[in-house]
Amino acid sequence: MFKRIDHVAIHVADLDRSVKFYERHFGFKHYFQHAAGSGAQIAYLKLGDTVLELTHHSDGAMVGFHFCLETDNFDETVAQLQENGVKLVRAPHDTAAREPRENGWRRVVFAGPDGEQIELRG
Repeated sequence: MFKRIDHVAIHVADLDRSVKFYERHFGFKHYFQHAAGSGAQIAYLKLGDTVLELTHHSDGAMVGFHFCLETDNFDETVAQLQENGVKLVRAPHDTAAREPRENGWRRVVFAGPDGEQIELRG
C-alpha cells in the first residue's frame, strides 16, 4: 500500500533565505522551483531520496503544510481510504513533473483527524 514518505512541505517567510539555510546547514540541494497558483512560490530541495518542499505565499498566508506518501497502487489505495471514510480534500488528478528527468504523477489529498493534509502520490 504505502512505500515511503515522498516529501514534507513547510511554509517559509523568505524562500531564498530558507533555501540557502537548508543547503548550507543540512546539505540539501536546490533542484527545482516554480510559481504555483494564488501567488505561491515553491522550491524543492533534496537530501538523498528525501524531498523538502518550501512554500512561500506573497500574502503571508500560512498554508501548504502537508506530508506526502508514495503508494504502489494509487487507485486501490484511494478507493480503500474513501471506503473507510477518510475525508477527501482534493480529488485525484494528474500533476506535472517537478524536474526534467521525472514524469508527472497522480495526486490526491486527504485530511487527517485534525485537518492536516495528507497527499498521496502514485
